[in-house]
Amino acid sequence: MFIGHFGLSFAAKRAAPKVSLATLFIATQFIDLLWPFLLVFHVEKVAIVPGYTKTNPFDFLYFPYTHSLLMGVVWGFVVGSIYWLFKRDIRGTVVIGLCVLSHWFLDLIVHTADLPLTPFGDYKVGFGLWNHVALTLIIELIIFLAGTYIYATFTKTRNKIGKWMLWTLVTLLVLVQVGNTFGPAPSDSVMKLFVSFTTLMAIIISIAYWVDRNREQA
Repeated sequence: MFIGHFGLSFAAKRAAPKVSLATLFIATQFIDLLWPFLLVFHVEKVAIVPGYTKTNPFDFLYFPYTHSLLMGVVWGFVVGSIYWLFKRDIRGTVVIGLCVLSHWFLDLIVHTADLPLTPFGDYKVGFGLWNHVALTLIIELIIFLAGTYIYATFTKTRNKIGKWMLWTLVTLLVLVQVGNTFGPAPSDSVMKLFVSFTTLMAIIISIAYWVDRNREQA
């Protein structure tokens, strides 16, 4: 799942108004942000296999430290605790921790049976929606558009930047989703994958920061 995670980030702003949208983006995508670093250091493994599923070519060979349910709980506690140390915001801390954990449950919908429950066992789960293009896009878009609507109505723009940057961000995320689904397979070089993914996420999170800086609670 891709834009579905960001849809949850948008919606979470209503539950935790003090938390910046950029921070919520980082929370829901935290394990995907961590994942490329573990690939580079050969802690986790992925293979690019064109046609592996109908929507993307990723064969996730080994990623229990980022994408197991148990580690989702651990990372949620860690990221939430870091936020607490700086902000002392209980509601924000809880919401951030849940956003981190939510990544596993949203991935469960689309992944094949490759999501481990713990780093210590072989049992894996996944509903496999990535093999159904139309259903994948419909579910992703429903979650994303619902979250965007919640954010857009819960906040109001302070200026033109707040308005146009929001829709720029929404458009970018939709285009990336379409490109991921229908575009060519990425390079099978782990380093190229690392650079392209981290660059894209840096751009998305930076735009989210500026969106939220130029909007306020309605």
